[in-house]
Amino acid sequence: MRWSVFFTIQGLVIAGILGVVYVHQDRVVVLKKPPPSIAQWYKPQNKRQVWLHTMFKLRREAQAIEMYAAARDAKNLQTWAAKFNKDYLKIAKMVPEWQARVNVQALQALATSVADLRFADVKPALADLQKSCTACHTDFRAITASMYRAPDFSNLKLADGVALNDHMVALSQQVNQVKIAFVDERTDAALSAYAKLAQGMKRLGSTCASCHENGSQSYPGAKVMEAMAVLEQNLKTGSLQDKGKALGSVAVMACAQCHGTHRLAYDAKQLFSTTKTWDELLKHSF
Repeated sequence: MRWSVFFTIQGLVIAGILGVVYVHQDRVVVLKKPPPSIAQWYKPQNKRQVWLHTMFKLRREAQAIEMYAAARDAKNLQTWAAKFNKDYLKIAKMVPEWQARVNVQALQALATSVADLRFADVKPALADLQKSCTACHTDFRAITASMYRAPDFSNLKLADGVALNDHMVALSQQVNQVKIAFVDERTDAALSAYAKLAQGMKRLGSTCASCHENGSQSYPGAKVMEAMAVLEQNLKTGSLQDKGKALGSVAVMACAQCHGTHRLAYDAKQLFSTTKTWDELLKHSF
């Protein structure tokens, strides 16, 4: 009797959770997080992006196998198939939790086709292996890239010790201050906010240079500075429409373009890397 009560309670709990997810299905996204062991193959735990380069090698090797099978080039086919076999089996060694995802049977079928020089059977065997790759990518590729390839700005500081996140908030406020001031026809206040914005953008550039060492992505670049000059001139003599258009151009070039690459990736990294407690999840308002 006790066991029946226990299983009944468990069933009700599971049903309750499924019910909540179902009711809020338009607001709930279910993701599979990769095993923590994969972190050792990414920076900063590893000096190189070993996992990423292993995936690149497998893709290149599969392409070579298909190409040489079609050309009926036995020597090169067998050479690349041996490389593929070695690198594919590395998956289970690098991330033991994915042992069951490695399709050894399909790998053996490919190896047999190659060894027997059954060229017509190579492509179908390779396609079977590709299914296991696709399944794993569907479950883990996007979230793994977000967690381990996206940069972490959380501890980054400017040269004067100000946290990058705090500085970005200040820049956003300065952009809005420019807008508020010129809409209210307070030219001096708009120019003052503009000066702080220009100075803040130059200070931000030093942190960008820490990653973009070759200067190819220097910030603020020449085009951004040209847009800033246009904004300054319009704040002094332009119409309300001209001021708004100039500020919009600066916002796109100096803010949105970088955010499209860095902020989206960083926010996803933070979201997926943060573990929520049951208390936080239960308090979450749908």
